[in-house]
Amino acid sequence: MTIPSLTFLLGIVAIQQLPVLPGMASLLLLAAIALIPAYKRQWPWLFFVAGLLWAGGFAMWRMADRLADRDQNRDMLVEGYIASLPQQLDNRISFDFVVTRPQRHFPDKIRLNWYHPSQQLRAGQSWRFGVKLKAPRGLMNPGGFDYETWLFANHIGATGYARNKPPPEAIAPEAGLGRQFAGWRQSIADRLSRALPASEQLGMIKALTIGSQNAISPAQWQVFNTTGTTHLIVISGSHISLIAGLVFLLVRRGWAWLAMLRISPQRMAAVAAWLTALFYAGLAGYSTPTLRAVIMLSVALAAIFWQRHTAALQVLMLALLAVLVFDPFAVLSVGFWLSFAAVALLIYVSVGRLGRGGFWRQASLAQVTTAIGLSPLLIVFFQKVSLISPLANLIAAPIIEIIVAPLALISILLLYIVPSLAAALLSGADLILHGLWRILEMLAALPLINVSCLPPPWYALPVAGVAVLLLLAPRGFPARYLGVFLFLPLFFVSIDKPKPGDLWLTLLDVGQGLSAVAQTAEHTLVFDTGAKYSELSNMGDSVLLPFLRYQGISRLDTLLISHNDNDHSGGAAAVLAGAAVGRIISSAKEWAERSDGEYCRAGQRWEWDAVEFEILSPPESGFAKENNNSCVLRIHNARHSFLLTGDIEEKTETWLVDQFAGELKSTVLVAPHHGSKTSSSSGFLQTVDPELIIIPAGYLNRFGFPHAEVLARYRQLTIPWLNTAEKGAVGIQSEAGDLRIAAERERRRHYWLGADPLPAGEGAAYLPNSGK
Repeated sequence: MTIPSLTFLLGIVAIQQLPVLPGMASLLLLAAIALIPAYKRQWPWLFFVAGLLWAGGFAMWRMADRLADRDQNRDMLVEGYIASLPQQLDNRISFDFVVTRPQRHFPDKIRLNWYHPSQQLRAGQSWRFGVKLKAPRGLMNPGGFDYETWLFANHIGATGYARNKPPPEAIAPEAGLGRQFAGWRQSIADRLSRALPASEQLGMIKALTIGSQNAISPAQWQVFNTTGTTHLIVISGSHISLIAGLVFLLVRRGWAWLAMLRISPQRMAAVAAWLTALFYAGLAGYSTPTLRAVIMLSVALAAIFWQRHTAALQVLMLALLAVLVFDPFAVLSVGFWLSFAAVALLIYVSVGRLGRGGFWRQASLAQVTTAIGLSPLLIVFFQKVSLISPLANLIAAPIIEIIVAPLALISILLLYIVPSLAAALLSGADLILHGLWRILEMLAALPLINVSCLPPPWYALPVAGVAVLLLLAPRGFPARYLGVFLFLPLFFVSIDKPKPGDLWLTLLDVGQGLSAVAQTAEHTLVFDTGAKYSELSNMGDSVLLPFLRYQGISRLDTLLISHNDNDHSGGAAAVLAGAAVGRIISSAKEWAERSDGEYCRAGQRWEWDAVEFEILSPPESGFAKENNNSCVLRIHNARHSFLLTGDIEEKTETWLVDQFAGELKSTVLVAPHHGSKTSSSSGFLQTVDPELIIIPAGYLNRFGFPHAEVLARYRQLTIPWLNTAEKGAVGIQSEAGDLRIAAERERRRHYWLGADPLPAGEGAAYLPNSGK
């Protein structure tokens, strides 16, 4: 079963790489072709074609369950129930909503925000909302989290917000298991909050029992990430398997004691463990990882129930096949690869080995195995690995999985029977977590415990896979320690950098905001940092810092904040906390009057690596409006020039034309004020005479940027443009006489990502003609 399962996986992965889905005719042709290996009993080829067919058909169904273009940004009425625990984020509540009406040609599940809510929302409640929706869309940046793919993999067909007119209305609930589980989760969450009202560990207990991570603070997430223990706080295969295993042992022993042998203790225990796993996954909201874990466990329990002595590897391969049949999009999740790789590694180091030793020896071996074996995947997916992770997990895993999680789950049952006893048990769990938390904080504070890496080349992962097999091979295996050297391609990675005189500019996709990174041979400047949306979300943390790490940049020579509007400066605090910054330049007092800050003023100049930087505005006297006081920066080398304008409007544009005239001419212009109709005046555009305009704007943003009048002006002057809302991050490289342009959406190009292909492909030396 190993080879067929792996070829089925290969077929599914192949479909996910396509930029466009094959049509029905192509799938029917594939089905006809599958008859050949079926007739010849060539099972690997048959399963490969079956994987292609299954993933292709599933993808067609999933793509049909997304919001239609005609319904985007329209006022609509929807009915359904709140499927997730609502999360309070500053001035809004965020939640998943299962739609019951309209039923035809409408997504089954959507993600909503309700700004300034007038009523309290609870999971499981049924509501009627007036909404405005968009098709699933995420920011697209090198090194950044792919939210759009996450939405697709989690079956969310639209995102948007609930309107206050017409007023949202609670309606009579409809019967349904999903709604019932959502209501149970809300009830448990409320009782936990009342039982532990002032606990710092309440968020962890909720995460372990009902899968809600809403109450875990950013500081706590940071410690978990640093120590490599995040997986212990997320309900996953290990939690579900452990709880199911405990139930299995208890029921088997109890059933044997009752001597009711018409049904064997093994079978009864397997059924009880399976029902427990199913219920636990329901408490976690039947999230994709928990469903995957239940399917894997179901295969193992089925083998026990039917009393089949199946090898561990065969059980794993059957579980892999079952998961892929249930959800072909599981391959888009990092957790899928990590969970199956971890189980395969544990089988590799345990099956057929001699001298297994006691509990602590086996526990230590498991932690070392997963630390070594999963490190290549962690580097590929996250570009970092925790050196303290084996020790942290050796301490934390038994405490959380053997003591705290079962204790918390028992307490949940008692909350409805003997609340006082449940409160006492929860206090005990809270005390244990408090002590563990202090240990994890101390471990996280140790120096040099995280190794950050650059994105490795494609060949590094298979080479590292061989290294893992060698290092984890039995003692005495020939050339075992050569595995250490096979790890080196993961860590010694060369990355392209500009040469002296070259200039790279990347306009990042930060939604409705602006952030750009200018790189020369030895220096880096960041122009604006995007917005801050809440204490948990800002563009500095989610876009800018990941991009800098992806580029191997740990220090900024200059952070330039054009002005103090949130969509330009909101991520600055996160950038200053996450990267070394040489100096800050800004027109805003908050930033300019810091000890490392200064005001931007017309006439400031400097040179880096044969590339010149010049501040053109504001003048010393300034302007009345803050937008017009935006720092305007011109960067040029011997071949090309770039003009970054912040949020200036026509008044400042006119002043620039009067002051600099022909000196404003630039190869690339970053559209003033995101393409608003108060900017991009004809006189300014004619003077700058750009060969390309890049518009930093959010997808279907509420301001309507870029404005139709501005785009008409671009067309009239035959100036091509690119919009980050449509193309994602846009990178421009001025080197060796060429202007090379690449858009991140074009580079990724998967069938579920909304993208318009660039005319000549990634990195081609061309100027796009999208505006003509």
